[in-house]
This record gives sequence, structure tokens and C-alpha cells, in this order.
Amino acid sequence: MTTSMSTSASTSVAAFSFSSAAPVSSRSNYLYHSSKKTLSHHRHVIIPTQSRSKKQGSQQQLHMALSLPRGGAAAVSAVVAEGTSSVFQTMAATPTNLFHTALVALGVATALLKLLPRVVGSSVESSVEASSKTPKSAAVKSLQRRFLAVFWLLRCADWLQGPYFYEVYASKLFGGKPASMGVISKLFLTGFASTAVFGPFVGRAADARGRKLGTLAFTALYAVGACSTKSPVLWALLLGRVASGIGTSLLFSAPESWLVGEAQTTEGAMDYLGDTFGMAYAGDSLVAIAAGQLAALAASKRGPTGPFELSVGFLGLGALLTSLLWKENVADTSSSSSKQPSIKEAVDVIRADPKIIMVGATQSLFEAAMYIFVLQWPPAISKAVSSAFAGVSTSTATATPYGTVFSCFMASCLLGSTMFGFLGNVMGCATETSASFMLALATVAMGGAAFFTSPLNTMVTGMPLLGALVASLFAFEACVGMYFPSIGTLRSKYVPDSHRSVIMNLWGIPLNVLVVSVFLGIHKLGISGALSISTASL
Repeated sequence: MTTSMSTSASTSVAAFSFSSAAPVSSRSNYLYHSSKKTLSHHRHVIIPTQSRSKKQGSQQQLHMALSLPRGGAAAVSAVVAEGTSSVFQTMAATPTNLFHTALVALGVATALLKLLPRVVGSSVESSVEASSKTPKSAAVKSLQRRFLAVFWLLRCADWLQGPYFYEVYASKLFGGKPASMGVISKLFLTGFASTAVFGPFVGRAADARGRKLGTLAFTALYAVGACSTKSPVLWALLLGRVASGIGTSLLFSAPESWLVGEAQTTEGAMDYLGDTFGMAYAGDSLVAIAAGQLAALAASKRGPTGPFELSVGFLGLGALLTSLLWKENVADTSSSSSKQPSIKEAVDVIRADPKIIMVGATQSLFEAAMYIFVLQWPPAISKAVSSAFAGVSTSTATATPYGTVFSCFMASCLLGSTMFGFLGNVMGCATETSASFMLALATVAMGGAAFFTSPLNTMVTGMPLLGALVASLFAFEACVGMYFPSIGTLRSKYVPDSHRSVIMNLWGIPLNVLVVSVFLGIHKLGISGALSISTASL
């Protein structure tokens, strides 16, 4: 399934699996108010009031001089430090303030990283490009524009459906009763199951019949799934989830396969595939943030089905641009024994090349860890926020701002995508090397998240560590931002075009099996157990 659909599923998990946490003292409020009193005290000591007479003035000047401690500069520094501390305490006074501050910090970090090559790395970048790439031609730029215009529209349609996945099905009535959590879970798992079962077959069809046709089929299937949310009938909803699951297989294989196929016939385009994937997924993070706002607006006007209705519009626009801007390409079968690629041949190709096995295993295990994470972050964040802000008097002030947290995750992804471009284009780092670094960091980050949500953390530290947990989750999301352009580049390098879509979907089978297994056993595993499985996958 897609990230957005898993994100929506995480919202459903949040709705029924949050647990209350033990209260802790409101130390942040105490520090904030005490720092204000201290600052006020230093003002009165250092700056005397105006005297009524020269005598009073002299006495007050003497009093001021005696009141200043030795090392007056140190005292002033202490006042400044306490004032600065009060600012930071204000930023972290509520969960909303905390995550808004984090969002700004992530945005600033991304901007600085983007500007860094222009400040210190222009000569390095020029030498790297001169030694490894041909100048970007007009044909390459045209290919990038045609691909990105369609890709971002399709991704926007996908992201629009994510935030309201749970709500749209929870609003249904079956037999006069609201949909139970069991029914919603079955609808969710139906999508994953259809992706695993039908993925290899639709991938084979896309390779044989055309990647452009496969992309158009995605828009049609996803539109059917979106329109099905208007129905009050359970079997229609289930068929819609099947269609969406099949569409997901096409979304994550057909457009990428089309791009690689076109790049192979466009002079110089293969040198810029990594650059194209970096642009695609950096823009995807911004598209996700915008889609979240559009989804909220559509839901306020049309109810929970509003975002799905709007999604159909973006799918139609994406289909139109695909028809106008893309030309058809099919798998290159010159190295295949048959004119049309088969699933059996794809399996033989995988078994014959250890590099394909490594790339495919990375795809399956990383994305499984990612989807498990998406299912677990809402209850994890909620529990940590409740514990950290237990001393705040109003429940509204301590509510977890899921929309802002999601925006922070997308900003982290943008930071990761920017880092991928920086390492490749400026530092000349091979994708294999940067991917290894990314996987190591992701393992550490996920392991940290598993620890900070475990009972062992409470035994060691005495309380959930919100800051450490948030830092771990943001670091993993940055790795997600690096992962997608990395895996796209590696697949274009090692997976043969003759069976590209089939192979990509074959590796989706173990991915979906692992995610569904964890979801079915979540009540026994708990949050920390699920994140520990993600760590082991990485």
C-alpha cells in the first residue's frame, strides 16, 4: 500500500489504541515562571529607579554598585541566558508550540542544506558533474518535466485519500450500527492483500502492454476505489479496496518503469536519473503537505468523502497529462526467451543475480518497516505527549496535533531527499554508499524509537522521553526521504528493463505479508514490539 494509505491507517490505529500515561510533574511550567521572576529580580537590582534628590541618587548609585556581584559581565550573561531559556520554554509550553517549532527548524535546516552548495560547494559540484555527467540537454529537461508533472498529480491524488481513510469508513452504517473496528480493519487489510496477490500480474501486464497504459489503468482503478466510498454497501466498499490495492501496485511500478524506459532512449538521461528521482520525492513531500490542507478543506465542505471526490479530479487531470505528454514504451525483451515477460522468467532473473536480490530485499524490508512505523507513530506520540504535558491544566492544550506532526514528518522527508541530492550531486557520493549510510541511520533511529516506547525505557529513565522519541521518528522519516530516490536509482541500475515492473511487484509480496502479520498481532506485540520488528527488518 502507499504511504498515504498507511498514514490514514495510522489515524485509525490512533483512534482506538491510545493508552493513558502516568502523570509527571509540570516542570516546564515551573521553569518558565521561575525564569520570569529571576529576570525581574535582576532588573530591579541592576537598574535603580529615578531618585528624588541628589542624596537619594548617590545612595542608590552606591546601592547599585554594591548590588552588582563580582564579574558583572557574568551576571548579565546569566540574565540573557535565563531570558533565552524562557523563550525556549514558551516554544515548548504546549504540544502544538513544540511541533510548530520543530517544523520551522526542519524547514530552516533544509533551506541551509539546499543553499550550502552555492556557498562552499560550487567548485566541488562543477568538478563532479564535469567528471561524471554530460551537460543536461533539452531532451533530458523535457523528460523530467513530462514525468514530474504527471507523477506529482498522481501522488497528490493518493495523498488526498490518506488522512480520511479511517473516518470515511467509520461514518458508514451497517445494519443500523456504525462500522466496527473489525470491519474497518478488514477493509484496510483487503487493500494490502490485493496488492500482494495481484501485484505481479499487473506488473507483468504493464511490462508487456505498456507502462503508459499501466499508469492510465492506475488512475481508473484508484478512481473506482475513491468513488466506492460514497456507497453504504459493504461489498461495494470491499470491491473498491480491491481496486485501490491493484492500483497501488501500478502506482509504484508503472510510472517509474516508464521513466527508466524513456531514459534509456534519451541521450544523457540515464546520468540524471538520480537527480530526477531526487526532484520527484523532494516535491512529493511538499505535495503531501499541500494535499493534507486540501483534504481538510474538502472534508469541511463535503464531509469525509470530500477528499476522495477531490482525488478523482486530480486522477482525471493526471490521466489527461499522461495521454498528452507520454508516449508508450514496453519492456525490452531482447534478452528474454519470450516476446512477453512472464512471472517465472522474472523469478529466474532474480535468482541469477545477487545484486537484484539485494536491491529487492532492501525494498521489501525497508518498506515493511516504514508501513509498520506509520501504523504505530500516532499512539506512540500520543502517549509520550500525554506524559510530558500531564501537568498542563487543560486537556485541549495537551492534545496531540497530528496534522502538525504529519507536516513535520513530510518536512523530514524533504530534508532527506535534499540530503540525497547533496551527497550525490555535490559530494560525488555513489548511491550504494549513501544508501548504506541511510540504512544504518534508519536502523539506529528505529531502534531508538522502539526503546523509548518500551517499558525498559521507563525503568531506566523513570519517564517517557518525548524529545528523544520525536528525534528518533524525525530521523527515520529523513531516511525515508533518502530511501525513495535511492531505491529508484538502484533499481534503474540493476533491475533489467525486460521484467522491471514484474520484479518490483514480486518483492511486494513479502513486504505485504510482513505488514499484515504485524497488524494482526498488534495487540500482543504492542507499540514497542512492532517497532522492534521494524528495527529487525532494517
